Amino acid sequence: MATKDLSQYDISSVPSAESMQFGIVVAEWNFDITSALANGAISTLKKHGAQENNILLKYVPGSFELPLGAQYFAEMENVDAVILLGCVIQGETRHFDYICQGVTKGTVDLNLKYNKPFVFGILTTNNEQQAIDRAGGKHGNKGDEAAVTAIKMVHLKNSFLS
Repeated sequence: MATKDLSQYDISSVPSAESMQFGIVVAEWNFDITSALANGAISTLKKHGAQENNILLKYVPGSFELPLGAQYFAEMENVDAVILLGCVIQGETRHFDYICQGVTKGTVDLNLKYNKPFVFGILTTNNEQQAIDRAGGKHGNKGDEAAVTAIKMVHLKNSFLS
């Protein structure tokens, strides 16, 4: 069980995102949760200097569709990183396992295929309360964490190019 507040981090350890461009793909399923994740990610990107016109937001029906939505960003937009935001809550069937496995593998494959950061911001929880706790609740916002990861990974990649 996570006990860390996902929104707490050393602000000074995050580079400026002023010249970076981000794609954010958000699952519509569990939208109360995923929209809170998106708001957290956008707010954090802006806090670190990302310009509003450099943050592109698109929606897909569910978490399983996140990797394909993210691939569209890689192929059709000039973004430095893509943040995938979704929420999969355990149910009574194995559907949860298949969705989580597919989204995870899809995200890993995208990172390697396109050589750019695709950040896994998907909550995989046992119940709705755990999701609420991680989408702006008592454990912070996974969207904040995903945005910080995206900034740091773009900065890392750029450090190899300079």
